[in-house]
Amino acid sequence: MGRRSTRDGCMTVLVVGSVALDSVETPFGKADGVVGGSATFFASAACHFGPVQLVGVVGNDYPVDQLAPLAAQGVDLSGLEHAEGESFRWRGRYRHDLNSAETLETRLGVFSHFRPKIPAAFRRTPFVFLANIDPRLQLEVLGQVESPRLVACDTMNFWIESRRNDVIALLGRVDLITLNDGEARQLTERTNLVHAARWILERGPRYVIVKKGEHGAFMFTKESIFFAPAYPLEQVFDPTGAGDSFAGGFMGHLARTGDLSDANLRRAVVVGSAMGSFAVERFSNERLLSLTAADIDQRITEFRDLVSFERGGAGR
Repeated sequence: MGRRSTRDGCMTVLVVGSVALDSVETPFGKADGVVGGSATFFASAACHFGPVQLVGVVGNDYPVDQLAPLAAQGVDLSGLEHAEGESFRWRGRYRHDLNSAETLETRLGVFSHFRPKIPAAFRRTPFVFLANIDPRLQLEVLGQVESPRLVACDTMNFWIESRRNDVIALLGRVDLITLNDGEARQLTERTNLVHAARWILERGPRYVIVKKGEHGAFMFTKESIFFAPAYPLEQVFDPTGAGDSFAGGFMGHLARTGDLSDANLRRAVVVGSAMGSFAVERFSNERLLSLTAADIDQRITEFRDLVSFERGGAGR
């Protein structure tokens, strides 16, 4: 049996992560009990590029009808487990520093007992994204998938602090890791991001993406460094899910093109940055679901124009 591939040859992306309900307050407003979670944001971005398979868990209080727009855009929700109990809920607040959230409440609910079960139909998916969950569970997922072409993962400061050895073990099993600059420094105990990226690369991944919020993102390989700026938005409504939306755009583009060349990986970073910039324009995944192909193409063009310049002669 060949690899999963549908929608005009696009290869499928599998995401394993959280499906949550968020309550968020920012300087621009607030939203209560809206769709959130790492897998949800990832899928909301990635589905614009090809089919997505989602594995997660929700409780019996979850408004599953609110996930219908995802299914309509090609997200296979047959791997979403429904368990007795309360769904994962997060409440947070952003003040004027929109790069940092103040967590007011976290109720894990059924997510605290989540053990990902990858359906047989999902196990040969060529592109796998392990969203921000316990690294021991991420390793369990890798024991259930069969010869993926590219495996990427995310992590966070909580896991680095409490499960550092497991995170390091995970590095030896993945092709790519995304993390923010603070997490990179925490994991590697290096203050310089270039040194931190080299430390990670030495432990297994071929690519390291360091996200710097409103200051853009770096992609490091052993041979090169690439930087993409953040899109200069006039107003940011809700930064929640921007990093997962970045990952969704990045992985979705790679799955659509099937091209893992350095040039296309660089383009994928720009595509991811574009999707992250859309995510913050509205609460929840609302803006991501309303996007058109023309919207995405226009923003990618604007990203190119941000850094495009003609090389002139040498100065005096």
